[in-house]
Amino acid sequence: MRKLFGTDGVRGVANRDPMTAEMALLIGRATAHICKHRDHRHRIVIGKDTRLSGYMLESALVSGICSMGVDALLIGPMPTPGIAFLTRSMRADAGVVISASHNPYQDNGIKIFSRDGFKLPDQLEEEIEQLIFEDRLTGLRPTADNVGKAFRIDDANGRYIVFLKNTFPNELTLEGLRLAIDCANGAAYRIAPSVFEELGATVFAIGTSPDGSNINAGCGSLHPERLQQAVKEHNAHAGIAFDGDADRVIFVDEKGEVVNGDQVMAICAGELHRRGELKQQTLVATVMSNMGLEKALEPQGIRVVRTRVGDRYVVEEMRARGYNFGGEQSGHLIFMNHNTTGDGILSALQVLAVMVATGKPLSELATVMEVYPQVLTNVKVKEKVPLAEVPVVAERMTQIEAEVNGRGRLLIRYSGTEAKLRIMMEGDDPEMIDAYVRELAELVRLHLGAGDG
Repeated sequence: MRKLFGTDGVRGVANRDPMTAEMALLIGRATAHICKHRDHRHRIVIGKDTRLSGYMLESALVSGICSMGVDALLIGPMPTPGIAFLTRSMRADAGVVISASHNPYQDNGIKIFSRDGFKLPDQLEEEIEQLIFEDRLTGLRPTADNVGKAFRIDDANGRYIVFLKNTFPNELTLEGLRLAIDCANGAAYRIAPSVFEELGATVFAIGTSPDGSNINAGCGSLHPERLQQAVKEHNAHAGIAFDGDADRVIFVDEKGEVVNGDQVMAICAGELHRRGELKQQTLVATVMSNMGLEKALEPQGIRVVRTRVGDRYVVEEMRARGYNFGGEQSGHLIFMNHNTTGDGILSALQVLAVMVATGKPLSELATVMEVYPQVLTNVKVKEKVPLAEVPVVAERMTQIEAEVNGRGRLLIRYSGTEAKLRIMMEGDDPEMIDAYVRELAELVRLHLGAGDG
């Protein structure tokens, strides 16, 4: 059993185990140890989002890294995909992001990238845990000139902005487009407006005043209501919402309707396919993606391969099979020709490029996919007991799957980052799936619950 790492790094309430300064120091030491792979001065890039607790954890990580004789390159607030890019671009030995992504400000997390810009594989995360919990690092303490240094990289934002702009087709411009963007008071609050403005768009930005505690608070990709209002207020051609670390993106069309990650994948997969750039005519999605995605892409000759929930598993499948585009309904989109992880700003640029090239509004592009009704609810649990060990829940799940008989799809899974059970069902009858989800949620609360989720 993992003691630290979930599906997206280490995460928890800041200043509570495991997200303490003491643990961050140990994670820094262990990460520095495993990144040493050849005889040179080793360096680790460190970025963060805008949470108040980022200062505490950043200082602890730097202490741990430097104590192992490795230099720390401090970036400051930067989207997670920006750290992946800078790790590769600067030929660093690893990259670390201090962020809890879409979670509220009191949480925080630590994600680690390898020198190639990909998230650490499971075996290296397990090695970090072993180094920490088996106390293997105690005697490894360089002294004198061998202690690491810390440097601040002042031009990091500019480097990432140039990289992002270079992913937008040279022959196109955003001139004439009015864009409303919501930066969630998070890591993209400076970079995103600059990118779209420099490409010619008129930008109306909200969520660009972080104070350490307002990240994701009623804004960003999980709360698109303010963005929908901004699109209507400014008569924008599109709205673009990021989460706290800007590795995901959700859109609002010119009519004020939300366009989710599945619809964006349908748009972009079709465009890549038409240009002959979709490798093996395959899109990689997760089990959470809507049934409508396959139905939209199959007539175009595009296959959908599904993975476990988590962008890391999408990326693993893409790398293993040689695919170059994939993502999640939540808005994590991986354009492997450009970056190694989900990148909200980069993804937005690819959608805007399709809008400009085709001359079609986002609402029209989104009609490529019919979204089947889907209900998702989260139930807080005391502990993540295997459902097979809760017969009354397992048996009812089996019965429901038999009752829908191809008219719908049921998925139940534990969250990788929270003590919650996620119950999702989709199908052609909204009332039917809603009734089933409510029934299962009550069963789970009765037998596993820790209060309302």
